[in-house]
Amino acid sequence: MSRVPCMEAVVAVLESEGVDTVFGFPGAAVLPLYAALRRSSVRHVTMGRAAGGAHAAGGWARATGNAGVCVAGSAGTDVITGLRAALADSVPMICVTGQEPGIVEIAGPVTKWAVRPERPAQAPWIFREAFRVARSGRPGPVLVDLPADVQRGACHHDRALDAPLPVELPRPLPQAVRRAVDLVGTAKRPLILAGGGVVTAGAGEELLDLAEHLQIPVQVTLMGRGAFPEDHPLFAGLAGPLARARWGNAVFLESDLVLAVGVRFDGRHAGDLGAYREGRRLVHVDIDPTQFGRVVEPDLGVFGHARPVLAEMVAEARSRTAALQPGRWVRRAGELCRTKARRDDVPIKPPRAFREIDDFYPRDTTFVTAAGLHRIWPDGFPAACPPRRHLACGQAGWEVPAAMGAKCAHPERQVVAVARRLPAEEVAVAARHRIPFVILLVDDGLPDERNDVHRGGARVDHVKAMESSGCPARRVERPEDLRDALAWASREMARTRLPALVEVMVERGADTGPAPGAIKEFEPLPELVTVDWSD
Repeated sequence: MSRVPCMEAVVAVLESEGVDTVFGFPGAAVLPLYAALRRSSVRHVTMGRAAGGAHAAGGWARATGNAGVCVAGSAGTDVITGLRAALADSVPMICVTGQEPGIVEIAGPVTKWAVRPERPAQAPWIFREAFRVARSGRPGPVLVDLPADVQRGACHHDRALDAPLPVELPRPLPQAVRRAVDLVGTAKRPLILAGGGVVTAGAGEELLDLAEHLQIPVQVTLMGRGAFPEDHPLFAGLAGPLARARWGNAVFLESDLVLAVGVRFDGRHAGDLGAYREGRRLVHVDIDPTQFGRVVEPDLGVFGHARPVLAEMVAEARSRTAALQPGRWVRRAGELCRTKARRDDVPIKPPRAFREIDDFYPRDTTFVTAAGLHRIWPDGFPAACPPRRHLACGQAGWEVPAAMGAKCAHPERQVVAVARRLPAEEVAVAARHRIPFVILLVDDGLPDERNDVHRGGARVDHVKAMESSGCPARRVERPEDLRDALAWASREMARTRLPALVEVMVERGADTGPAPGAIKEFEPLPELVTVDWSD
């Protein structure tokens, strides 16, 4: 076996792991790695800051299901927010730093593994293990810190004798599957709650089979968007403080059993745990056994990969009964899900803006959004999305670099970043690299508290900020102008191969709701008739 430059072996590992794009903030500490990247097939996107690289790699990973890769040649601690986001949302990612003092210890709490190889011969194997760790169990980020002498060294490596390490897909205990089907079968108003674990596992088909066979309504969490077809008669919306959907919360509160698959029950979904748990049993399916009882204690915990668990539940259910027909509970959930309205007010009501956006873009559009009111305002937006087309994150300022990552992952797809702030440095990066996507800036006129100039009440002109980078931009203040503006942005994006902005001016200080059962509505809805389920 021949000796090759160590970084050449590392880049060969990246290529064989399916990485075609790396997002980096170069620096002298990683020059040997960059020299190897230049001789490879891997595309490099130079970011304006290390944090943007981490967010872009996260967007790439969420769009593909593979592990995204970012490099921080300097300012390594700037990637911590991106690593924390990937860990919280179970996103596989590899972050590479260059002998950053203390970075392994700093990154430990926000990664699955933080490591520094001590010898050149370790490096390709550590990267192989990094990808395996990032993808195994509950996926997450790994940080690899490369010392200068390791990067400059040589090692034995043969591409023909090297391949990705296997990832185990744990199967459930048969008795746990039987007990889960027992509990679901005895419930009068069962509800399936699909989380991000279903999307990660690629278990959408098995979920659909189980729901249709037993005729159980299905809700999704924010991270579970795309796990279940949202135009299906059994779809029952989202529930929780940030779902802001009265009908979704109503369905959840009337259920008497919840089968939660790949859900971590964080505050964005569960809200008031007393109201959340009262009156219903809970069956929790997860690949990470430490999640059982972490927030709420289940009546039954089923350990295993979501796809084999759901497949075995389907097989067990089919062995017991023929496919069921829609009953009273399914009809009731359908009635609740139809309680929506439409308003033409000026200033634009946020739900109206999102419905126009939903109506305009095709079903296979990739939407990228993050923390903030613009994630709480929509009621079931987007209305129907395939897996890995609704990319959400709990971190503010994530949308634009993540949209860049998603577009690099799938250049053929329409990518739309729904944001409330405009990071000018990332817009400039997208313009420089000719990465075209649409930015929908939902602006309620409130000052941006991150910038001192705003504390006096002044506002940035986002249209001019975009134009300063040579990018097309337009502002909309009336609901009837929204559709034309969206069509204009799509045309300009395609014509210029640049990001295009539509700034939508919405009602200032628009309302939100705190928890299930206490949602404040934007618009009058029909009163929900209380049903007596005691019979």
